[in-house]
Amino acid sequence: MVYTADEKRYEKMTYARCGNSGLKLPAVSLGLWHNFGSTGNFENMKAMCRAAFDNGITHFDLANNYGPVNGSAEENFGRILATELKPYRNQLVISTKAGYDHWEGPYGDGGSRKYLISSLDQSLKSLGLEYVDIFYHHRPDPETPLEETMLALDAIVRSGKALYVGISNYNKAQTQEAVRILRELKTPFIINQRNYSLFERDIERDGLKHWAAENGVGLIAFCPLAQGLLTNKYLGGIPKDSRVMTDGRFLKEKDITDEKLEKIRKLNDIASARGQSLAQMALSWILRDGEVTSVLIGASRPSQIEENVKIVGHTQFTEEELEAIDAICGYGE
Repeated sequence: MVYTADEKRYEKMTYARCGNSGLKLPAVSLGLWHNFGSTGNFENMKAMCRAAFDNGITHFDLANNYGPVNGSAEENFGRILATELKPYRNQLVISTKAGYDHWEGPYGDGGSRKYLISSLDQSLKSLGLEYVDIFYHHRPDPETPLEETMLALDAIVRSGKALYVGISNYNKAQTQEAVRILRELKTPFIINQRNYSLFERDIERDGLKHWAAENGVGLIAFCPLAQGLLTNKYLGGIPKDSRVMTDGRFLKEKDITDEKLEKIRKLNDIASARGQSLAQMALSWILRDGEVTSVLIGASRPSQIEENVKIVGHTQFTEEELEAIDAICGYGE
């Protein structure tokens, strides 16, 4: 059966301009970091992409090393594009990245011109696309001059292989220098992708969050649910089928202390009083002041996506709620 998207999908989502560019991103974007690799169920992947697009999620975020195995998420999404979403390509924002270790030898990692351009060529082949909408340098590379990396991003746009470029995991000072170089080149640089959640606030501490908003740079938050901690999954302890127990690469059992669980329970009480799940409140909080353009969610099933997009139109907080949340998370005055 041929997939036909919900005609009312855009009524379910809000869209914000990314920095001072003309590109708008949905409030909620779908990240394909987990559950789209070689160990995932392909039919479930298709169902999740359908659920996302049917709810107005137009932005699908990948990287060359998403899997497992490396590259398999791009390959699987390429199959989904070919069989499900191809008629809607002009309505989609598809992003990918390069920067972390991807293939053997001296040219498969970092920020060199050779690596970035070679990786994007490989990504485009896997995705079955002529261009991506946003191409990111995935991480700062201290061994490569920043000018080389930024000139490579500029060349990629001028080649037509990406419409816009971004950076990921760059702090405020690194972002400022990247912005200076790219604006001199008149490169359409629009966004920085950073880890941001109730429990992870580095972009507030170093001032990047406010600086980006004031200087026309978009921000998109990844890991907004702290690898699943900010959901109802851990309210009663650590489930045997949780990512902590089945994977353990990113969230480890030792990180889930009694103190952290108590914070999660208190946050859940505030969410319940707001009429939201803990996950919904955590996502809403990211978007509370308009300084973050979009929040990236991951999912293991379509119903999670459908629940998460319910935050649209419900991202306002009272001062009392914000103060209580900060106090629980240890960021109060």
